[in-house]
Amino acid sequence: MRMYDIIEKKREGEALSREEIAYFVSGVVSGEIPDYQTSALLMAICLRGMTSEETAWLTVEMEHSGETVDLSSLPGVKADKHSTGGVGDKTTLVLGPIVASLGVSMAKMSGRGLGHTGGTIDKLESIPGLRTAFSRGEFLDIVRRVGICVAGQSGNLVPADKKLYALRDVTATVESLPLIASSIMSKKLAAGADCILLDVKVGSGAFMKTEEDARALAREMVTIADHAGRRAAALLTDMDRPLGFAIGNALEVREACDTLQGRGPADLTELCVELAAGILLLAGKASGWEEGRALASGQLHNGRAFETFRAMVRAQGGNGESLSRDELLPHAPVRRPIRAETEGFLTAMNTQQIGAASVKLGAGREKKEDAIDYGAGILLRKKTGDHVHAGDMLAELFASSEARCEAAEQAFRGALRFSETIPPSRPIVLGRVGF
Repeated sequence: MRMYDIIEKKREGEALSREEIAYFVSGVVSGEIPDYQTSALLMAICLRGMTSEETAWLTVEMEHSGETVDLSSLPGVKADKHSTGGVGDKTTLVLGPIVASLGVSMAKMSGRGLGHTGGTIDKLESIPGLRTAFSRGEFLDIVRRVGICVAGQSGNLVPADKKLYALRDVTATVESLPLIASSIMSKKLAAGADCILLDVKVGSGAFMKTEEDARALAREMVTIADHAGRRAAALLTDMDRPLGFAIGNALEVREACDTLQGRGPADLTELCVELAAGILLLAGKASGWEEGRALASGQLHNGRAFETFRAMVRAQGGNGESLSRDELLPHAPVRRPIRAETEGFLTAMNTQQIGAASVKLGAGREKKEDAIDYGAGILLRKKTGDHVHAGDMLAELFASSEARCEAAEQAFRGALRFSETIPPSRPIVLGRVGF
């Protein structure tokens, strides 16, 4: 078998066999296939596409290119959730404890933020003392005792994806549906869960800007799971405005704690309840959406979800008291109010730009090696659809210096649009795939 022939075959629009895909993935991981041939095939895939079978085979071969997680020693159904990324998206911190408190184990591996999107691991590490790196045995023990553990992604998990993504990033082949779907799903399958809920974001702060593109990606990922014998489904959710009011790591932990105690923002609460209901349906813990929502909402109001989160934080070495005592979480020394300069309705928020403003404050990173300021971020006071008067507070910025606030304010103001007419409302859940 020759890589030259595989490239030529895909260049001509033909479907590759499973053996050819296995040869390719194996050669990428071993280093036997040079980068220039790997890049050539990635470009051919980007231009010619892949069938559903090809995409599923590519995903499974990537899944098994390194270690996989065996969750069979854990009792009951094991669930996982993946978000395609957004701004203010702290749903894992709320959703995970809800479903864990209802008997669905969450052995979750999450990532760090990069660019305008935040990362769950960064948010958790803003809690004093909390660890996200564990041995496999320690990770499973926490899930067994608490019902949930959220850890950083293993260095040996899906090495094929790391190599392929590094090349996609520099060869203009990131925006390929089969390559996006296989990248996401190979990591989800390798993480070992029985069922997977996909939160596919849509809008100005999402990778998928249109509902049509998001639905296509969701269908591709659900089809991959079907081929691999796993239960999966997706929700298409709004990211045309930040989720909740808090953007930034410690700020989002505070908002998640509020939500876990039944007093969070309406949009964040609604989305977490919907996502939890989806997992409960996939896990066989609810017979329908209404029952799933009722179960999830109940855990926010009876205190069990919050206590499960506190138990997870303590099990991971974090200070559980910091979840109730705000002064124990990181704070930024500089606070700057942003006030409206005009009257009207806030008609649009470019969420990607707002995420970029939070990075300027120090809440995110532009390069992987950048340090995070856990206390930095943005607290929104107005969101799309709100009416404002000149002088009303739009947001507060938090940073380590006035210079950072100055740069972020300019970016933040540039992300907002005002009008004399109220914009049409947009639901938080735009659609479902696989239910």
